[in-house]
Amino acid sequence: MAKSTEPPVVAELGRPETPEETAARKAANSKRYRDAKTLQNLVWATLATLAIVLVIVLIVPRSNTPIERDIDVAGTAQQAQIASDTPLAVPDLPDGWRANAAELRRSDVDGVTAWYIGYLTPSDEYIGVYQGIEANPTWVAGLLARTLATGATTIAGVDWTLYDNRDSSADVGNARYGLTTEAGSTTFVLLGTASPEEFATLATALAPTIAEQ
Repeated sequence: MAKSTEPPVVAELGRPETPEETAARKAANSKRYRDAKTLQNLVWATLATLAIVLVIVLIVPRSNTPIERDIDVAGTAQQAQIASDTPLAVPDLPDGWRANAAELRRSDVDGVTAWYIGYLTPSDEYIGVYQGIEANPTWVAGLLARTLATGATTIAGVDWTLYDNRDSSADVGNARYGLTTEAGSTTFVLLGTASPEEFATLATALAPTIAEQ
């Protein structure tokens, strides 16, 4: 029997495909194949990237010890002094005190520029030193969480106003304990979580700078 040369009947059409329909079908099949390959390649690329990240995480050494910066306060103050006519405090503190920040800060609310030093004490508590230049009561109140003074004290010949909020149930942030004093046009604010004894150590170290104002 002679082989038929007629194109096969397509069931969906009930007739042979036209050349245009055949071309369209082949094009559609080719597109589906390419799309499938693209998705497959994307999956493999994603898996390969995750594998590389995992290897890096496993081989990079890690430490459970927190990283603590020890800022050169004197060097930073020398650079900042260019922008200020007021002598900036560089307290000479005993071993065990570490500075983790030192910079000039400007309050957008009050427009007050202050020299700030953040200290970690030997007992791993925090005391922040703010030396406000031409400061105002609003700036001071904002630093001390708008708490009220609880007393006064004299340290190394300097009279300080005391803010003791250690027993307060209010959310005062780092202002658990604070000291403030004024010298000329400069206001000094100490605040933090350290003990009164550590505050006294820092206030004593600041006395020479306060006398210069």
